[in-house]
Amino acid sequence: MTITYPLLVNAIITGLLMGGFYAALSVGATIAFGLLDIVNIAHPTFAVIGAYSVLVLNRTFNIDPMLGGLLLTPVFYGAGMLLYQLYHHFFEKRGDDAMRGLAFFFGLMFIAEVVLIMLFGVDFRYVHAPYITTTWNFGAIALPLRLAVPFAGSLLMLVTLELFLKKTFVGRAIVAVAQDPFALRLVAASPVRIKRIAFGVACASAALAGAFIIVIEPLQPAVGREFIGRVFAICVFGGLGSLPGTVVAAISLGLVENLSTIFIGASWSPAVAFGVLLATLAWRPSGLFGRS
Repeated sequence: MTITYPLLVNAIITGLLMGGFYAALSVGATIAFGLLDIVNIAHPTFAVIGAYSVLVLNRTFNIDPMLGGLLLTPVFYGAGMLLYQLYHHFFEKRGDDAMRGLAFFFGLMFIAEVVLIMLFGVDFRYVHAPYITTTWNFGAIALPLRLAVPFAGSLLMLVTLELFLKKTFVGRAIVAVAQDPFALRLVAASPVRIKRIAFGVACASAALAGAFIIVIEPLQPAVGREFIGRVFAICVFGGLGSLPGTVVAAISLGLVENLSTIFIGASWSPAVAFGVLLATLAWRPSGLFGRS
């Protein structure tokens, strides 16, 4: 296969855009896993639930998918807070929040998939929006809006979360709860309340990530499984709890996957991408940015 300049540039552009989406999908897991030590393996499935919710809003009320994801964030935030309360009561408070907690989220993932299959079937579903089928062409360079619009939404979401974590009291408390819960009590902040808020924020991000999923590709109940490995690899590769590290790791993964596709074939791209991640972690086990 001859590698032409337009092919190479388009692969790089697509890799960057997909990397932005991967970052948006992974940021909730970064908060839960990196800052709260909660291995929420069901996070990609939560995003799929968000995608189906966006589908319902789009088909029923003709609401734009991106706006639909934004409208769903308060609902997912409340559901996340409730879910953390259950997790804390049955696992964390008893000191069983390692393997049993992981099994809890693993079970949630499969239950959610079964419920989605019962409600929507296994057929691929689509949403309607004018930008999904639109591509801007700049000479030989193509910019598909179905990737560019989620990329812009991802950047906005990531910048908002970073400002929230760095500039607000609650955000700084979320970062601190992973480092010194006792110090939080000294400033009259309950670690359990802070974790409840943080997990709610993580689940709220899944609603937006779900909107990005259904804009980028057709949707079916088990699609979340293909993102589990990517999400947790990005969390570890970027440095547990680091949002900038998540962005850098996600974009790196997107670029490596797409460049591997044109150089050695699509079937090899996941193996090459994860091989690069494993090699980097062997050299720097703490990830690119370490643990914040």
